[in-house]
Amino acid sequence: MTAEKAVTSNYQVRRWVGLVEQTLHENGPVAGKPLVKAVCGVVIKNPFAGRYVDDLTALTEPSAALGTALGRRAVALLGGAEVESYGKGGLAGLDGEQEHVVACVTTVFGDALREAVGGGAAWISSATKTAAAGASIDIPLAYKDELYVRSHYDAATVSIPDVPRPDELFICVAVASGGRVHERVGGLTAAGALAAAHR
Repeated sequence: MTAEKAVTSNYQVRRWVGLVEQTLHENGPVAGKPLVKAVCGVVIKNPFAGRYVDDLTALTEPSAALGTALGRRAVALLGGAEVESYGKGGLAGLDGEQEHVVACVTTVFGDALREAVGGGAAWISSATKTAAAGASIDIPLAYKDELYVRSHYDAATVSIPDVPRPDELFICVAVASGGRVHERVGGLTAAGALAAAHR
């Protein structure tokens, strides 16, 4: 069974979303290689909208399929560039709770996402909230193999006019091909982190 099939057999999907951007410069010289960021998301019905339920495992247990499907879609949007940073998160519609989103992006989801994007040693930054349709969310990005690489502290923003509806969840991931364009405030570099890991 494909990851997408596993998602649709465990969640009621309304829409898949994919966004990509390439940044050539930030008011400075054109970068030798553009920074590519991709966001992929899925809009699903929230089975717990409008009521309080203690046990959220119905959202968590099948969430590896979400991590795999979204990770693979995000990698494809990078157009052959390697993933250097990642993040995760989502929105709960107003009849749901932030905890419903969190239940979808726990370690079960995160481990599958790591594998789908080619590995990663660092924990995955996340942002979740409850919001009305059209709200934006900034998915935090950090270097996938070492959280303290300052050049890769960034975010990818997504906003969809009719997402999430009150009884929906919007689960999304972001990946990037590198650090910020024109980063120059010092700190541990990706190359330095890689060298330290192989000592």
